[in-house]
Amino acid sequence: MLTISQLAAYAGVTVRAVRHYHHIGLLPEPERDRSGYRTYDAAAVVRLIRIHTLADSGVPLARVRELLDAEPDEFAAGVRAIDRELQAEVRRLQATRRRLARLAAGDHLALPQCVVDYLDRVRALGVDEAYIEMERDSWIMVAAQVPDQIDAIMAQKHVELDDPDMVSFYQLIGGALDWSADDPRVVEVADVLERLMIRAVAAGNVGTDEFDDQFVDLLDTTMVTAAPAARRLVEILRERGWSGWTRIERVPADRVPAPSTASGAPPEVC
Repeated sequence: MLTISQLAAYAGVTVRAVRHYHHIGLLPEPERDRSGYRTYDAAAVVRLIRIHTLADSGVPLARVRELLDAEPDEFAAGVRAIDRELQAEVRRLQATRRRLARLAAGDHLALPQCVVDYLDRVRALGVDEAYIEMERDSWIMVAAQVPDQIDAIMAQKHVELDDPDMVSFYQLIGGALDWSADDPRVVEVADVLERLMIRAVAAGNVGTDEFDDQFVDLLDTTMVTAAPAARRLVEILRERGWSGWTRIERVPADRVPAPSTASGAPPEVC
């Protein structure tokens, strides 16, 4: 007869593990001898080895009992079921690792891949990282609002980035966070942006978003408060008959304010 230490040694486990198997009912606890010690026989060694083999193979302890006492066909079916569960878990963990790897790359926190790809393309134009971060934060909010539409939105943004005026717009405004309100380049940005607005209206790509007014105001405020020149840019565009930043709209003629001398002359395309 064996002591608990000898039993554990024969099975290649710790005494603590044996006691745990007793506690959860996997290994029957023998009666104590007259000296108060547990003694084990060969059957206990075999069962403990089987328990250890199953647990070491990745079988959850909650499933070990049913396999220990199963018939051969039931045992095989049970192992296959556990294997399918483990495969699903492996896939989940692999997906988690991919997400963690993307997070380590920088821009992927709360952003879908399509937005990251677009920001990388904008970054390649030489746009300042401070502007990239501001636009990234806006896209995080947009993607959370319309997750089922973000792929289509970004596909359209890629098309727009093929427009030389859009490239010029990014190259100009990408360094504008430090401009003063009276920087002459603000008018240049307004000229480029207005040409883009005119083409967007002609293509029917204006006023098609599904954002509520409060969310649009939030995005607009984020842009306008980001730089001293941003508010002036919005003022210039309004003087030319445009309102908004996130949702571009034509201002009715009777509501267009008189242009100030600082805004520059409207471009010929108007």
